[in-house]
Amino acid sequence: MDMKSLYLLIALAPLAGSIIAGLFGWAIGRRASHVVTIAGVALSAALSLKVLHAFLTGQAEVFNGPVYTWLTVGGYEFSVGFLVDSLTAMMLVVVTCVSLMVHIYTIGYMQEDPGYQRFFSYISLFTFSMLMLVMSNNFIQLFFGWEAVGLVSYLLIGFWFKRPTAIYANLKAFLVNRVGDFGFLLGIGLVLAYFGGSLNYSDVFAAAPALANKTISLIPGTEWSLLSVTCILLFIGAMGKSAQFPLHVWLPDSMEGPTPISALIHAATMVTAGIFMVSRMSPLFELSDTALNVIMVAGSITALFMGFLGIVQNDIKRVVAYSTLSQLGYMTVALGASAYSVAMFHVMTHAFFKALLFLAAGSVIIGMHHDQDMRNMGGLRKYMPITWLTSLLGSLALIGTPFFSGFYSKDSIIEAVHASNLSASGFAYFAVIAGVFVTAFYSFRMYFLVFHGKERWMQNHGSHHEHHGDSDEEEVSHDHHHGLGPNDKPHESPWVVTLPLVLLAIPSVLVGYFAIEPLLYGDFFKGVITVNHELHPAMEEIAREFHGAAAMGVHSLSTLPFWLALAGVATAWFFYMKAPQIPAAIKQKFSLVNKVLENKYYLDEIYFAVFAKGSRALGTFFWKVGDMLLIDGLLVNGTAKLVATFSGFIRRAQTGFIYSYATAMIIGVLALMTMWFWPLIWR
Repeated sequence: MDMKSLYLLIALAPLAGSIIAGLFGWAIGRRASHVVTIAGVALSAALSLKVLHAFLTGQAEVFNGPVYTWLTVGGYEFSVGFLVDSLTAMMLVVVTCVSLMVHIYTIGYMQEDPGYQRFFSYISLFTFSMLMLVMSNNFIQLFFGWEAVGLVSYLLIGFWFKRPTAIYANLKAFLVNRVGDFGFLLGIGLVLAYFGGSLNYSDVFAAAPALANKTISLIPGTEWSLLSVTCILLFIGAMGKSAQFPLHVWLPDSMEGPTPISALIHAATMVTAGIFMVSRMSPLFELSDTALNVIMVAGSITALFMGFLGIVQNDIKRVVAYSTLSQLGYMTVALGASAYSVAMFHVMTHAFFKALLFLAAGSVIIGMHHDQDMRNMGGLRKYMPITWLTSLLGSLALIGTPFFSGFYSKDSIIEAVHASNLSASGFAYFAVIAGVFVTAFYSFRMYFLVFHGKERWMQNHGSHHEHHGDSDEEEVSHDHHHGLGPNDKPHESPWVVTLPLVLLAIPSVLVGYFAIEPLLYGDFFKGVITVNHELHPAMEEIAREFHGAAAMGVHSLSTLPFWLALAGVATAWFFYMKAPQIPAAIKQKFSLVNKVLENKYYLDEIYFAVFAKGSRALGTFFWKVGDMLLIDGLLVNGTAKLVATFSGFIRRAQTGFIYSYATAMIIGVLALMTMWFWPLIWR
């Protein structure tokens, strides 16, 4: 098999499963639907691992070529093509392997849902869309994958489409991403206009250095750097997809979808697309310090302030969701520091432990009969040992515990920001350092409330739950339970749920140790990611301090991030296991701060008032004044009324009597004579 055929098979195998399950699932049944979709993703994952192994061993060559020409207009040619290099190979493995775990997990989680076949079709289509995005070698295909993951996320967030909250959430995601995508499309337009008329990455990157000093006039009388404007517009697209402040507001509401898709969106698809895109475009972003500073500030705000929101959440899935927002902020800060390889390293490690945490949260929800409120949990360790252990490992990876995967990528980000010479690096360093304590606190607050302490579900049988499923089909929905009943106890999930947890826990613990050296300090990304080390020396500085993965882990025991993480864990344990009256007292004393956090900084309300209400008011004005008054009232109906009035007057003048017409003729003659002789009289 030639390489083009191999790459086509990687991309199209999930699509084939999606089409079969989506169009013929009603005929082939549930079992065949999940078999065909899992087989497609498994084949794609196996081939992706083969490709990654070839790059790691130096046996593979970069593939950059067209598959077919899609459109030719004038002098422009738009084609579907693949660029498969080490960056692509890594993303292929992350996307397909996490997706495979989610597919297997879905068998257990969605087993009673009436939309079983439809769900498998959607998640396979999601996988295909992300693969097309990461394999693209041009902006047109990138944009296709970009919009495709947005479309499928819309379908999956609103999967239970009879629930008003789900419809609100997927519409919110759709609208917010349209804002980001508008900026992204404008950036692509500038690339097409100024970079030699080509949208192929290789052509654009080759043309970029010559445009480093070129300016454009966006406002008459002002000059703007072409590359800064282009890069910022491209990053606005990343802000939407990767949920960076202020376009982050859609991601927490994506929890309205089933737990498996929450894991897929947050870990391997969609939200990582923006980080991947900026890393792929490193030859452009390296030419604009302005764009890098914008990226660093946006990431810093997201990393710290979204972490604060995780502290006040009581829904187990929402805690993990705000964790994703914060970690995406860390990745974005790394991009701003020109540590693109570190950002992608964190994408990889985060994909495994975040998928693990989401799927573990789903396992807890199953065990609690679909009660998601952590206040109704506690003491689940002895009832759900596999879920407990894998959740602990995932949480330790998330907070950056030495020798865990998250430690190697997260601490590398902190060090890269510390070594950055950009003007925004001071604020960014404070944000990522403070975020270490915040992350550890909310992560282990969740862990202790769920798995340790009093068995609060004993006193709160079904008192609080979030029903998932179509309300009209409640009796057959997989989420038909309303929390634990008086005689119920939590229970461990079936093997199709716990097996993916175990398999994800392994890379969550180990992959960082073995991958850090080749990915960050070896030749894995050589020739793929571009860094101007003279202007942005962060990676060179942290490379000088690196003496191996083991030494890094040992050295970290004396560093500030380790002690901040330890302090966060200890504080969470003391607050929620030993002295629960303290957080209650803090909440009461700082009620205003708590209210701001619980209302997510009121950004939803601000956006609704300014944009939703403002757009509606503007539309109402144009409708009533422009459409009803001017167009309908004056131009259309007004003209008709004028004609009707005039014709009515003429009609009344037509009496049918000779004397009336004679009188009118005499009056007319007199009027003409008067007009004729009047000047003579006055002369």
